[in-house]
Parts: sequence; C-alpha cells; structure tokens
Amino acid sequence: MHNLLLRQNRNYRLLFTGSALSNLGDGIAALAFPWLATMISSNPIHIAIVAFATRLPWFLLALPAGVITDRADRQRLMVGADIIRLLLSLGVVGIILGSPALPLAEESGLRLPLILALASVAFFLGTAEVFRDNTAQTVLPMIVEPKDLESANGQIWSIEQVMGSFVGPPVAGLLIALAVPAPFGFDAVMFALSAWCLWLIAFPLRKEIRARAGFLAEFKDGLRWIARHALILRLAVMLGVLNALHTMTLTILVLYAQEVLLTSAFGYGLLLTAGAAGGVLGGLVCPAIARRIGNGASLFVALSIFPLPYLVIAATSSAYLVAVALFVEMLAALLWNVVTVSYRQRTIPNALLGRVNGIYRFLGWGMMPLGALAAGLIVSGAEPGIGREAALRLPFLCASLGCGILLAYAAFRLRFPRQDAD
Repeated sequence: MHNLLLRQNRNYRLLFTGSALSNLGDGIAALAFPWLATMISSNPIHIAIVAFATRLPWFLLALPAGVITDRADRQRLMVGADIIRLLLSLGVVGIILGSPALPLAEESGLRLPLILALASVAFFLGTAEVFRDNTAQTVLPMIVEPKDLESANGQIWSIEQVMGSFVGPPVAGLLIALAVPAPFGFDAVMFALSAWCLWLIAFPLRKEIRARAGFLAEFKDGLRWIARHALILRLAVMLGVLNALHTMTLTILVLYAQEVLLTSAFGYGLLLTAGAAGGVLGGLVCPAIARRIGNGASLFVALSIFPLPYLVIAATSSAYLVAVALFVEMLAALLWNVVTVSYRQRTIPNALLGRVNGIYRFLGWGMMPLGALAAGLIVSGAEPGIGREAALRLPFLCASLGCGILLAYAAFRLRFPRQDAD
C-alpha cells in the first residue's frame, strides 16, 4: 500500500521527496546549532537562549500563520519558506567565517554577542519553519484520498525521522569534524532542492483562497471551531505539555552528552539517530496499531510509555541505555503523531484546516520555548547546590514526572468517539 501510493500519486511523491530533503536539512541543523552554541559557550543559559529562539516563533506566529495558510497560495508559501531557510543557512556560514577560531576561550568577550547572533538566525529559521510545516500538514488532504491519510502520514513521518534524525545528525557530526561551517552550507543545498520539488507539485485549484472576511474574522472562525471540539482542544493542550517537557530535555541533552556521556559530535549524532530509529519503526507500524486497537487505546499506550525513557536517562551514565531510551521515546511519539494528525486532517474542514492547525500548533508547539528556558534555569539554579552532573540529570527527572501526570489526566479526560476507535 505504501509503495503503491508513492508510485501512483506524483504529487504525493514530490511532497514526500520535498519533506525528505527539507528534514535532512532540519536534522543536520538540529545537531549543528546546539553543538555550535557549545563551541561558543558552555553556559546552560546561553544554550537555552538559542533553543528558546528556535522555538519562540511557534508561540508568536502559529496563530497568524494558520490564517495566512488558508488565505494564501499554499504552494508559494512553502517554496518561499524553504528559500528563506536557504539564505539564513548561508548567513550562519557567514557568522562562523567572521568569528575567531572555535571553540572560544571562556574569558572571551564575544561569547554573548555570538550567542545572540546565532539565536537571531535561529529565530528567523524557526519563523520560516512555522509557515512551512503548518502549510505542509494542510496540503496533504488536497493530494491524498481520505482513506490513505494514515498511510501517507505514517510514511511522511517515517521519512522525516529517517532524514531528520537518522541520517541528519551523524552526517552533521562528520561535517562539523570536516569544517564547522560545512553543515550549514549543506543545509542550504537541501532547502534549495526541497523548494524545487514543492514548486513542481500540481495542486488542485482551491476556490477558498480568496478571503471572504477580514483577518481577525477568519481567525475567530477557526477559534470558534476548535472551541466546539473539546477532544481536539484537549489534544492540543496535552501536546503543548509533552513538547515543553521534550524541549526541556533536548536543550540539555547536548551538554549531558558531552559532560556525562563524554561523546563527540559524531557520537551525539548517533544518539539522535537511535531515537530516529524508533521514529522510523513507529512510522511503519503505528498506522496498523491504530487500526487494530483504536485511536484512544493507541494514545493511552503512547502516554504510558513516555515517562519511562526520561527516567532511564536521569538514572544512567551509559550511552547505550540512553540510545535505547531515545529509541523507545520516539516510537511512542510516532504513535501519538500518526493518530492525532490523521484525526485532525479527517475532522477539520479543508477551508478551516490552516487556521485550526495554527491554533492547535500554537497550543501544542507554543510551549516549547518555555521548556527550553526551563532547562537552562533548572540546571543553573540547581548546580550550586547539587553539582553539575546531578543538575544536568534533573530536567529528565522533571520530564518523567510531568509525563506521569499527563497519563493520569488522560485516563479521566481523553475519550475518542466510538466510531473513531475501530
């Protein structure tokens, strides 16, 4: 079924390829940005600033991006976002080439200015990602039949994990070893190729592109729709908490890997690759799991798993156990994603999909910058009292506790309609 969809649907094949290329660039940046930040400074607050800037656009722009997605030409919006990311990646190359030799000395007065410059580029890259990713989810139902959405979403999530977390991080580690600017130049090429693939897609004509009302009125239409659908609203809020907790751990993971696990850039990339392997497997098997046990049971299984990997990471100094924990966490995350994304795409009317997705992602992704800041504050605040290593473990323990609370909430409040659980 998966191969048949790719062979027979040219537009889906181009979207799939564009997603693969774009996410390879994202995966390389996911390692290269924090690793570059640690070459500038080892201060956890500085590392958190870069992570915060990367995620802040989801809080500031997810809502207007949803309205713009429904009003604009979705194809041009995605292509433009990739071109902007191409230019910004070249901007990072310029920052590196214009800086002193890395890593910077601790006493260097350039640490904070360079961190702020890197954070500024990260913010604008995140801004382009908001528009690109929100639009990408809204176009899939335009080129894939409703009956194929789980398969298409599972396949796209799989290739995004393969390229973004399985291939991207170790490639980034090798490129950094070759030359610090190399991963960002490679990113620029990937975003250019992604833009070209998206430009070749023949989208069906959208009659609802032209706005029938003002910006605020259209936003209120999306707000009213999601307010009437309690299940989707609850899923959005739960996703926000999950993403905040995940971002908190991911922000500190780069320092944890360097100082506790003693990994190189390539070794850190392999850790992220282990997580991606769980995502790849999840993308392949989770659609079948959801069909077999139903949407509600699938989400409860995912929520039951989430606390365990964070607890393992908080308690171990073994890179192998951390790799296994990341694998399991991402497998559970893919089960959550396949169910919730497909449910939204099937339930939300196409004319409102951009706006409602924007609101959903504001709630679900807008809390990520708070998680990034929390990571820096927790480690910096705890370090004087409990020491550096224990402080680096603390965010993972907090994430495990938070996921346990979400599981208890879901047991009482998360109910899918019976017809969606067969």
